[in-house]
Amino acid sequence: MLQPKKTKFRRAQKGRMKGNAGRGNQLAFGSFGIKTLEDKWITGRQIEAARVAVTRYMQRQGQIWIRIFPDKPITKKPAEVRMGKGKGAPEGFVAPVTPGRILIEVEGVPFEVAKEALRLAAQKLPVKTKFVVRRDYDGE
Repeated sequence: MLQPKKTKFRRAQKGRMKGNAGRGNQLAFGSFGIKTLEDKWITGRQIEAARVAVTRYMQRQGQIWIRIFPDKPITKKPAEVRMGKGKGAPEGFVAPVTPGRILIEVEGVPFEVAKEALRLAAQKLPVKTKFVVRRDYDGE
């Protein structure tokens, strides 16, 4: 059987997002949340846009938790540059998410307000999402 050739240097690769979220897939803080249904990289700007949309709609009532953080650096080479000559300069940071991951949680507002606020947030994100409610939520 042929073995793959071992290379001397290991490069930082983009990685593959396989399977569903193994962690961060349950509501931990709030009564309502949005859960992603697909895998994608979410940038810090997209997360911030979603956060602003939620806080504006809720008029600074209740509490929100952002459950993802963009800690994966993404590099890019300048336009019209030939191949080789090393890795490109860091361009920004992303948070890789897989299906089932809770993105944002909300607490302390009525059901309808939370649903609309999280709908507005979901529009700012590049993934399909689903509105989720805590199992023991009684409607207060």
